[in-house]
Amino acid sequence: MSVNRQLCSAALRDYFRISVSATNLWEIEGAQKSPGFFHFGPELVCYGNSSSGTSSDFATANRFDALQQTKPNGAGTYVPFDFGAVIDNLRSERYFPHLAAGKKGFSRNPYVRKAYYGIRELLPVSIRRHFQKSYFKDWQKVPFPHWPVDFTADSLHQEFLKLVMRANRTSRLPFIWFWPEGARACAILTHDVETAVGRDFSSTLMDIDTAHGFHASFQVVPEKRYEVPESYWNEIRARGFEFNVHDLNHDGYLFQNRNEFQRRAKLINHYVKKYDSRGFRAGAMYRNIDWLSAFEFSYDMSFPNVAHLEPQRGGCCTVMPYFIGNIVELPLTTAQDYSVFNILEQYSIDLWKQQISLILQHHGLITLLGHPDYLIDPNPRAIYEELLAHLRRVCDDHNVWHALPRDVDAWWRARSKMALVERNGSWQIDGPESHRARLAFASLDDDRLVYSLPNTSTT
Repeated sequence: MSVNRQLCSAALRDYFRISVSATNLWEIEGAQKSPGFFHFGPELVCYGNSSSGTSSDFATANRFDALQQTKPNGAGTYVPFDFGAVIDNLRSERYFPHLAAGKKGFSRNPYVRKAYYGIRELLPVSIRRHFQKSYFKDWQKVPFPHWPVDFTADSLHQEFLKLVMRANRTSRLPFIWFWPEGARACAILTHDVETAVGRDFSSTLMDIDTAHGFHASFQVVPEKRYEVPESYWNEIRARGFEFNVHDLNHDGYLFQNRNEFQRRAKLINHYVKKYDSRGFRAGAMYRNIDWLSAFEFSYDMSFPNVAHLEPQRGGCCTVMPYFIGNIVELPLTTAQDYSVFNILEQYSIDLWKQQISLILQHHGLITLLGHPDYLIDPNPRAIYEELLAHLRRVCDDHNVWHALPRDVDAWWRARSKMALVERNGSWQIDGPESHRARLAFASLDDDRLVYSLPNTSTT
């Protein structure tokens, strides 16, 4: 075994805002296999290069367990892969073309997609539902990411923090807590407005949200779908809601051609400035992480945590915000209302309750997406109000920070500039908004990582 280089601790610092500069983790140099799937322990799936071996087939990835090659040896702990690269591969969905190798689908056929979106507005929901259910018929067989919420990237951060703590011979490590004022988790409401009918229902939807103590962001299609009068966005903002851009014309073609994308990106940037918006979500959650640098908005909301029920499959495998260049990504971490009602045909909040509970346990971002277009009828509207009542109880009982997406974007940017410093034998937090930040500790309880904040119970 030979040592290539000390693993960069940037990924762990970005996630936890820890103060450790030397991690004592070293990457093993060896014959790098082709990028592929492998495991880190029995449950955690990775994608990338590993000197312990990889598999092009997801089903056989468990034959290559990098944890078995991760061992302390004198100067430090030796790891057979680049941790930061694996995290980036998961968040960027770079694994998915290999997961779906050889499979053709609606979202990957530009001609079929263009034809569908050309007649979509003429099709009643019942007909659209028939096509969509046919496309999604195999969604339960998709092996990765894990339904109903995937925490792979978050769990890998925790496992590597444990390695750092053991390498530094400490059972307790300070870090900057994820959310302001020590909130256990965060929740945001978002509304994508697809048609003029949804636009005209927005005032009623704002009434429903505020009746439960919530405000939300509205994402509006700026071209072709419907008129966007100035009085509309003024009302949304005057009532304490947020106004964002939703695609350009929602025709499913934004990311299909690079030259056309560049043209549309300039127009989207124009509307971002016109509306003084900070956020964006692509139509139908289509995305291409390598092209996002063309945009001038502050944050994006187009990456699902698990995309089993989205036209473009995949998923970013995290429930935490993260940076894509200078853009903050706020992932969609729960199922869309349209998917629950029309694909799963569930008229209950059971799935949302399950997802919210799981995200709460991991102190993550609870992102809900409800379309005013699909909440007009009494039945879905009643389910949505039941969901808001449940979320209200969760926020009140578990100290969950409900915020507008722009506030989460601002917080995550501020937190990324904070630093832990030791003064006179105690840890302090420096940086913007540090008065809202809280010192937390990660502790080892046998093989379990436990978080705690001073003067509070273990979280």
